[in-house]
Amino acid sequence: MKTFAFLYAFFVIASPDVKSQTAGQSSQPLPTIRCEGDYRHHLQGVCFDSKGDIYWSFTTALVKTDSTGKKIKQVEVVYHHGDLCYVGDRIYIAVNLGPFNHPDGKADSWVYVYDRDLKFLSKHRTPEVIYGAGGMDSDRGRFFVIGGLPESHQQNYVYEYDREFKFIKRHEISSGQTRLGIQAAALIDNQWWFGCYGSPRETLRTDANFKMLDRYEFDCAYGIAADPAGRIYTATGPPSDTSDKRWLGALHLTKKDSKLRLKRKTK
Repeated sequence: MKTFAFLYAFFVIASPDVKSQTAGQSSQPLPTIRCEGDYRHHLQGVCFDSKGDIYWSFTTALVKTDSTGKKIKQVEVVYHHGDLCYVGDRIYIAVNLGPFNHPDGKADSWVYVYDRDLKFLSKHRTPEVIYGAGGMDSDRGRFFVIGGLPESHQQNYVYEYDREFKFIKRHEISSGQTRLGIQAAALIDNQWWFGCYGSPRETLRTDANFKMLDRYEFDCAYGIAADPAGRIYTATGPPSDTSDKRWLGALHLTKKDSKLRLKRKTK
């Protein structure tokens, strides 16, 4: 086990924030980044590392690509790997081995940890996430896990952990019911962005303390992340053109409009 002092430096001093990195790339951004290959299960989330490489979670496959989407490595992983984040040369992924959204809270929630080469390093139990861990991000050395939600609940939950995954508290978001809870989460520009299922799919925006700011129609349920230059990308995950049993993944450059609502760039 590493010392506390080393961990402090690891998270707070040496490491860029997870999906909200703002230093680095200066090249012209790609409007769309398509992940090479197709996959058995659909996309759950994405994140960038400090060099601009991208990590894609396809439920039972974890994929690393370069900044253009060219595949570097793929590993098979246990069902159900969800949304993920990058902190200090580590990939942290919300994992649920049990049922999602059960009113009695029957999930089996974890956070799995991988290195940048997709080597499995460790796992941490997060039993407080009783409706199923589905996604996560980090802020100032703390981890925040989101996930499932029973139909009867009118607020979403965010579970806060320290750097050693000791539970701190559960935050409530006054969002109203969202179908199956929250699917993807990212802290960008000191605000939280949450992607949700539904018809239509919706995005929630809160402040850094989870005060509700906005809810509107926009689909980032398959992932939202900022590249090392702070540019926002949101994910889509359509079926493969060659097989209705395989899935694709893509990232799209996304801007905020005058109301701070996300809009994908069309050109």
